[in-house]
Amino acid sequence: MSGHEKVETNVGLLIVLTILVVSIGGLVEIVPLFFQKSMTEAVAGLKPYNALQLEGRDVYVREGCYVCHSQMIRPFRAETERYGHYSVAGEFVYDRPFQWGSKRTGPDLQRVGGRYSDDWHRVHLINPRDVVPESIMPGYPWFATNKLDGKLIQKKMQVLRTLGHPYTDEEIANAPKELEGKTEMDAMIAYLQSLGTAVKVRR
Repeated sequence: MSGHEKVETNVGLLIVLTILVVSIGGLVEIVPLFFQKSMTEAVAGLKPYNALQLEGRDVYVREGCYVCHSQMIRPFRAETERYGHYSVAGEFVYDRPFQWGSKRTGPDLQRVGGRYSDDWHRVHLINPRDVVPESIMPGYPWFATNKLDGKLIQKKMQVLRTLGHPYTDEEIANAPKELEGKTEMDAMIAYLQSLGTAVKVRR
């Protein structure tokens, strides 16, 4: 009986060897990325989300916006002409978790920051068809009335600082004040207006 036949007829050995090969292959592909500066360093001009943007990002995740919108522009002409500069790894250093995705029921949002006014976003989030008649996106009118609860914002920022986000003591101390009187609509718009702007600064 050949060695190949022994492996194929012994289910336990086949499973162990398969796991071993997949593990080695995965490590060979992934580990080098941790040592490439372009993968681990923020692009010039990138800052971590401020308190209002951070709350907006939480609302974005809570409402499942990532199910219909990706935040990753591929380096293909059709994508860059429509959305702008392709995404680079250094843009996502402060994204935990990242919102890349591949499902696009709606457009990619990675370069939406600064493309539209705050008023446009406000109207669009309340009733998308008021600005995009063919839109199938649902409206989120409650964003305008839901007040932000800033009880956990300092804790969030402290945890993120532990993970490497360069928040200062002053930024963390002032975070609750930054959220006073703000609604989920304000937070969502602040988050959307921040998307992709660091790479625009580099261009």
